[in-house]
Amino acid sequence: MYAFLLSTVVIFVAELGDKSQLMAMTFATRYKARDVILAITAATAIVHLASVGLGVAIGSSFADYQDTISIVAGIAFLIFAAWTLRGDELTEEEAQKARNSSGMALLAVGTAFFLAELGDKTMLATITLATKEGWFGTWLGSTLGMVAADALAIGVGILLGRQLPEKVIKIGAALAFLVFGLVLIAQGIGWL
Repeated sequence: MYAFLLSTVVIFVAELGDKSQLMAMTFATRYKARDVILAITAATAIVHLASVGLGVAIGSSFADYQDTISIVAGIAFLIFAAWTLRGDELTEEEAQKARNSSGMALLAVGTAFFLAELGDKTMLATITLATKEGWFGTWLGSTLGMVAADALAIGVGILLGRQLPEKVIKIGAALAFLVFGLVLIAQGIGWL
């Protein structure tokens, strides 16, 4: 349960202000919100299952080095904090591709999200979490966190018809990553 809750919160925060949220809003202008959310859920579940598999393999291979893994994971989260402040932007070309995707909504959105998430900070954060936490809880939590954040973006985009205040979201998400990173480092050093 701890892995599920931690992963849900961490990935939800990681997704705030991410390019994927902008993609979700863009797709929701073309397709039904329900179809966009279903496609996001399927793509996220697949990517995060692979991420968790990588994280578990890394964690079990280095079981004797859990303190080191905590410190490295903490440093990774500090990097994610900086990455979040730097921000992701959806280029006009990417937005146009999202609007002009042909074929079924589920296939178009699912494929776009699957490809967009490969190597993204949420994938890397999921791998990092899975090195120390249970794989199933991490997988479900990371998937739920990402889908919830993207559903929030779709809902807010539909209700308000404009983007979230990006600067506030970036700062809040970066602070959350900073706190998680410092806690992991403190655990690795033995302070917690």
